[in-house]
Amino acid sequence: MSLRRTPLFDWHTNHGGRMVEFGGWEMPVQYTSIVDEHHTVRKAVGLFDISHMGRLSFIGHDAARLLAHLLTCRIDNLVDGQIRYGLVCNDVGGILDDVLVNRIDATSYGLVVNASNREKIVDWIGKRTSDIAAANQTLDLRFEDHTLDTAMIAVQGPLALKLVNQVTGESFDSMRYYTGRSVKLDGVQVFVSRTGYTGEDGFELIVPNATTTYLWEAFMASGKDIGIKPCGLGCRDTLRLEAAMPLYGHELSESVDPLTAGLGSSVKLDKPEFIGREALAKTAETANRNVRVGVKLSSRRIAREHSEIFVGAERVGEVTSGTFSPTLEQAVAMAYVTAEQSKVGTSVEIDIRGKREAAEVVALPFYKRAKLGS
Repeated sequence: MSLRRTPLFDWHTNHGGRMVEFGGWEMPVQYTSIVDEHHTVRKAVGLFDISHMGRLSFIGHDAARLLAHLLTCRIDNLVDGQIRYGLVCNDVGGILDDVLVNRIDATSYGLVVNASNREKIVDWIGKRTSDIAAANQTLDLRFEDHTLDTAMIAVQGPLALKLVNQVTGESFDSMRYYTGRSVKLDGVQVFVSRTGYTGEDGFELIVPNATTTYLWEAFMASGKDIGIKPCGLGCRDTLRLEAAMPLYGHELSESVDPLTAGLGSSVKLDKPEFIGREALAKTAETANRNVRVGVKLSSRRIAREHSEIFVGAERVGEVTSGTFSPTLEQAVAMAYVTAEQSKVGTSVEIDIRGKREAAEVVALPFYKRAKLGS
């Protein structure tokens, strides 16, 4: 099957973007270097094409009802414009995807899903909707997938607010983190949210395909004097790892439950019902589960995914993501280890291509920016 391309594909290739396959799409992994782009986001502002992410909408009086059934987080107490992180689980509590859900109004919601999981989640929603119909329950609901007729741009970094205000002609100074609203730009409806996947302040904009390149170039032109750079998936990964944000296919999968993944705050077992609830309630009572932890290595060698972790002769865990942190100038990793060896300060060894490297369990996240307004 041929790879999909975003509306910005030609712009990327014409401006030095090195294209790779990701989640069924051709996406830029970098333009200059991963480290250079990483520092740009931490110190100024970077621009990301994230159009490969899935964008789904739910419209109707039963939209909230269906989403409450599908997601681990609460839906009933969302207010207009609020966005929440949640998970879609299977019947045994395994993670099908981690998502962002936003309430537009009482009968309209949006869902952003991972690119690699979009088709799976669309099928899952269709199956569950059919199950409800088979139980002789009707749904006032229209479900639509807008991934291919819209694009998504992320503006991330400490200067993101200034730039978004400048380009849109709107003020987002009072917009709280994890909220969003629609605005009109030259007569075109654009959804702007204060969200991101870098550990920095930032915004994500959903825009019709035809307007994408125009808006992208407007950001590039307006941001020139403050050091904006286009950024690829490479630094997106190093940024999210420093911020300890889990990535599907690494920290998250159908064989991992959200409680073990350390995402218990997004699992509301006091909800009367959602898919996977019974299994997760049993998991919550299970002692000595593995724990997601941070690890800092004593050398500059990078511990890649699946590198085994030892305490003496005992294997106690496995790395899920690793990199050399450009911000900390140190090799770091996220991993799952046994509960007994998860305490901060525990000394471990990581097998990297047959040679063990000394490391230490540390608190997550590795990097944390100052809070908004501080």
